[in-house]
Amino acid sequence: MSKRAIILAGGKGTRLRPYTITLPKPLVPIGDYPILEIILKQLKNYGFEHITLAVNHLAEIIQAFFGDGSKWGLKIDYSNEDKPLSTMGPLKLIQDLPENFLVMNGDVLTDLNYEELYQYHIDNNSLFTISSYTRNEKIDYGVLDINDNKLVNFREKPTYNFDVSMGIYIINRKVLNYIPENTFFGFDHLMLTLLNNMIYPLVKKHDGFWLDIGRPDDYATAIEKFNNNFI
Repeated sequence: MSKRAIILAGGKGTRLRPYTITLPKPLVPIGDYPILEIILKQLKNYGFEHITLAVNHLAEIIQAFFGDGSKWGLKIDYSNEDKPLSTMGPLKLIQDLPENFLVMNGDVLTDLNYEELYQYHIDNNSLFTISSYTRNEKIDYGVLDINDNKLVNFREKPTYNFDVSMGIYIINRKVLNYIPENTFFGFDHLMLTLLNNMIYPLVKKHDGFWLDIGRPDDYATAIEKFNNNFI
């Protein structure tokens, strides 16, 4: 069964300058392909054949490159923002969303099984499912533990583990009721709104590969690690 995906491709990519001064972030290359083309090929392999690209910054370049999607055997259409709406706000502009659909950032390199995530969401009758990843962050300083102005412990350049959102979600259409119209409204705003309404999103941890190439260091790593096994 064909499934629907919304790819968020409207950001300015300010963290990735100078690469994104004249090129939209989703068209930044990894290997021989723009990152968004890699994502499209992956989604096609997992049965997502109707793709909506939510665009804003340099939208005309993205539309010129991907067109109607026929080159990739996909149906691609576009949702154009006339002002930045962050990550969840653009969903209110799309009128024909199915009961359950995938939403993801357009700058993610991962080996995630999108079909498995979608089915996990369906099987658990979830309203909002987050794909998560354990990120290891090294602190480049000596960390002081202080109590009453006295050092009680010291750690030299420790590493901390955090479970983070991969920027990939499966969403039930009912969640749109919690997103305001024509308003800058991000993933963070929606999560706090759902939690305040005692709605607890499901989280599925991914143990494979994931990088958000919006960070220059991660972009360099993505170029180094990428091979055709991703597509």
